Amino acid sequence: MKWQSAIRDYQLYLKIERGLSQNTIDAYSRDLEKLSLFLEENNINFSPITIDETTIQQFIYQVAKKVTSRSQARIISGLRSFFDYLIFEEYRKTNPTDLIEAPKIGIKLPETLSEDEINELISSIDLSHTQGERNRAIIETMYSCGLRVSEIITLKISDLFFEEGFVRVIGKGNKQRFVPIHLTAQKYILSYTKHNRNLTKPQKGFEDIVFLNRRGKKLTRQMIFIILKDLAGKINLSQKISPHTLRHSFATHLLKNGADLTAIQQMLGHESITTTEIYVHLDKSYLKEVVENFHPRK
Repeated sequence: MKWQSAIRDYQLYLKIERGLSQNTIDAYSRDLEKLSLFLEENNINFSPITIDETTIQQFIYQVAKKVTSRSQARIISGLRSFFDYLIFEEYRKTNPTDLIEAPKIGIKLPETLSEDEINELISSIDLSHTQGERNRAIIETMYSCGLRVSEIITLKISDLFFEEGFVRVIGKGNKQRFVPIHLTAQKYILSYTKHNRNLTKPQKGFEDIVFLNRRGKKLTRQMIFIILKDLAGKINLSQKISPHTLRHSFATHLLKNGADLTAIQQMLGHESITTTEIYVHLDKSYLKEVVENFHPRK
C-alpha cells in the first residue's frame, strides 16, 4: 500500500463514514503528507502498513522543533486516527502511535470582545461604501447567532425563517440546527437584501446565497477575516480578532447574562457539553452568581 493511495482512501472514509467537514479532512491529510515527505527525504522505506513506532517518534521529534505543543498534540491525534482506520480496514493489527504520549497542554481560553467593543466594531462600518450594509449584516448575524465562518458564507435565503425568528444552519458534518436570530440582525439582513444585494446579479449556483461578493458568488473565509481585521484597525483594537472571536463573544455574553449552558450548546452546534463548558472558565464570577442565586443556603 502506497502513502498517496492510503491517504485518498482515508479521506473518503472521513467524508463518507464520519461526515467530517472538508477543512478537517484537509488538516488530517496535511499531517499525513508531512509524514510521507519525511520518509521520502530521509530515504526511509516504510509503507502505512509497515511503519513502526520508532520512525513515527522520529517524525514527531522533527515536527516538534517547528510547532507548538498544541499543534504536536493535534498531529499525534490525527496520526492515531489514521492508523485506527487501517486497523478497522484490517490492513494493520496494531497502532504504532498507541504508546506515543502527546504533550500536555493547558486549557486555551477563547478570545472574546466586550459588548461595548462589539458595538464599536459594528458602528465603525462605513455604510456609504458599496458593501457597507452587507458587512454590517454579516457581523451582526455572526454575533447574533454564534455562527462559524463556514456557516455565514454558506447561509442561504431559504435558510431564513424570520417569521419564526430562526435561521437554519448547516454545521460541521452537514448537521442541521435551528438558531434564534435577533431582530437587529434580521433588520440588517433585510436592509442589505433590499438595498444592496439586488445590485449584484448572482452567478449560477449562488442564487440562494445570502451574502455575495462583487462577482455574484459567495464570500471566501479569507474575505471575512479581512473585513474583521480592517474594522479592528479602525477602532484601534489591541487584540487580534477572527470570525471565531464573534462566536466566542456570543457564547460568553449569553452565559454571563444567565443563559443555560445546554441551550448555548445547542445554538453553537457542539456535540458535547464538554466543548461548551470552556466558556465557564472565562468568567468565574458566573459560578459565584449561580451559587448565590440558586443555592438553598444563600
